[in-house]
Amino acid sequence: MQATKRRFGKSAGGFLNSDNTVGYLFAIPFIISFLLMTIIPMALSFYYSFCNYWIGSVPTWFGIENFYELMHDATFGNSLLVTLQYVVIGVPLKLVFALLIAMLLTKPTRAQGFYRAVYYIPSLIGGSVAVALVWKQLFGSRGPVVNLIRTFGAESFNFFGSTTWAFLPLVLCNAWQFGSSMLIFASGLKQIPKDYYEASEIDGANVVRRFFSITLPCLSPIILFNLIMQLISGFMTFTQAQIITDGGPNYATNYIALNIFKEGFAYQHMGYACAQSWIMLIIMAAITGLIFKTSSHWTYYEN
Repeated sequence: MQATKRRFGKSAGGFLNSDNTVGYLFAIPFIISFLLMTIIPMALSFYYSFCNYWIGSVPTWFGIENFYELMHDATFGNSLLVTLQYVVIGVPLKLVFALLIAMLLTKPTRAQGFYRAVYYIPSLIGGSVAVALVWKQLFGSRGPVVNLIRTFGAESFNFFGSTTWAFLPLVLCNAWQFGSSMLIFASGLKQIPKDYYEASEIDGANVVRRFFSITLPCLSPIILFNLIMQLISGFMTFTQAQIITDGGPNYATNYIALNIFKEGFAYQHMGYACAQSWIMLIIMAAITGLIFKTSSHWTYYEN
């Protein structure tokens, strides 16, 4: 009996003192929040997407009627197209800005840390309502940007009154928030061995050749990471579109996240909005999977 007690006591003590147990204890807050804030809402959203559910009513099983209606919804189809336009133009522009600034800030200077902090600030405040309102005034019909354009002879030019140009202020606002991508690029640039550049200089390679033959290939894993993260962020764009244009004019900036918000909370058709969100998730997963599938052809790993 005593041997049995010693054996169980030792195993229990070992379990309580093991590194795995400590890790689980520290992970409990994250696990609980992940279940409450992510898994359970996703499960409910998936169920509601098959229901005729209006806010304040009892969900009733609807089958695939919501998804069938989506295939014939011109507004939803338009929101997908304008969102893809926003992502295809905005994400590369943001990554180019981030890489250019990162290359400038990796040059050793005394105020290097200050410059990085200044360039990162837009990423902290860029998604706020206040910044969206300021951006709306800058590109408004009486704003300084439009007044500058009118000095070149375009008297009737108006960003937010044109279905062709209304998206541009939103794309520029998103590209302005390149701080997080810039810091990741700067970290990647520091990891590139200087021996590569020294050897290329000896071989007579100029700056352009070194950029395309050394910098971009060595940064390709970082580019892949930033590309995926910014694609996801681009598909979820909401604040700027809602505050600056409210989806107009004529649904030209009615991006998918804004359309889901209107359907769910303005029109209170939550079941239909959940179906739209799952379609958006499937499209994002498909594009992300395609990028990962093709990344082996353009991503370089040193090992």
